[in-house]
Amino acid sequence: MKIWRSLARAAATSGTAGCAAALFAAACASIAAAPGEPVADGLAGTGLVDVQRLTPGIDLDIRYAGSNNFVGAPVDGYEAPRCYLLVEAARALAAVEADLRTHHMRLRVFDCYRPVRAVQHFMAWAHDLDDQRSKPRYYPNVDKSALVPDYIADRSGHSRGATVDLTLMQCDMQGRTCVPVDMGTEFDFFDERAHTDAPGTDDRQRANRGALRDAMERHGFRNYPLEWWHYTFQMEPAPETAFDVPVK
Repeated sequence: MKIWRSLARAAATSGTAGCAAALFAAACASIAAAPGEPVADGLAGTGLVDVQRLTPGIDLDIRYAGSNNFVGAPVDGYEAPRCYLLVEAARALAAVEADLRTHHMRLRVFDCYRPVRAVQHFMAWAHDLDDQRSKPRYYPNVDKSALVPDYIADRSGHSRGATVDLTLMQCDMQGRTCVPVDMGTEFDFFDERAHTDAPGTDDRQRANRGALRDAMERHGFRNYPLEWWHYTFQMEPAPETAFDVPVK
């Protein structure tokens, strides 16, 4: 499988101070969508925009809107399989997708903005030690009692609207058929093998993870090194604001 190696890795930029606000506060002017920007339905005042409307055709596999996830059920706050981000992050993600398409590659997005109530659902699941249904698939080598705080936290950067979980797809020359590349583990695998630079990955898996990191860093995203799929836009518009508006 052809791996895109032509993107130069950009130096990670430091996050700038955003507009501090309390939970549910309206976003300040620096994160407001421009006139005509596709503001997410029901989220007016947050600055969150619909990524799929900004980037038509971007592939969404929003896991928490269904049962194909470690909880095994739709997660609180996900009423539709949609991807919302603050406008600056959404524009940067659109630029990543545009660059990838010129190399016969694309993104597949697993999660974007995450309501606070979804994080609370994760915590409730993590503390229910009797529910072990997803252990073989998502945390075979970790005791569920150890998932908090190492893998599941009571706060998430996703709730601030500038973090995204995703992977790469390789497409045919016409861009009609695209398949996910081998990253070594699946999304939300709670294990050291999911670390971006995990030594247990083979050459192809390391190259695929590196290609994703190159593409994202080129447009201002930084990887969380314990999860190969997790990226945050470094010019984070609202680093002190967590939203709890449902995804619809």
